[in-house]
Amino acid sequence: MFKKWANVFMILSLVFAVCSPTSYAAAKTVKVTVTLVSAELIENNSVGNEWAIGASVNGKDLEEGSSVTLNLKSTGTLRLEAIAEEQDKIPDYGDKSANVKLSSFSKSTNKTLSVVVTENRGRYSGNTATWAFKFKISKK
Repeated sequence: MFKKWANVFMILSLVFAVCSPTSYAAAKTVKVTVTLVSAELIENNSVGNEWAIGASVNGKDLEEGSSVTLNLKSTGTLRLEAIAEEQDKIPDYGDKSANVKLSSFSKSTNKTLSVVVTENRGRYSGNTATWAFKFKISKK
């Protein structure tokens, strides 16, 4: 009799473990599209005039106006990165990154990364330029 109840208990434990809501959420995959809506120089206090910029999501490069679609677990996280570099003999560089949990929004969200570049030499040393990288994130 004890073995019979032990088997029933073991089977029920497995059923609850497999059918629990958390196991469904962990196994579910969602398509996530990330678009770099814009990369805009917001403020430039004599840092420079020639720039190179870049952005990525989970290591995949994005250009302004382009999108990347990823298949991720619904419990996953996106890693957004943005870089701005002033181009001269001694380049000035700034970067910013952020993690966005997919569970933190339902359908879509926007995220802006503010990248500050500080002049490192010359008479304008210490001055800053600020870039705003605007991302749109959508679940499908």
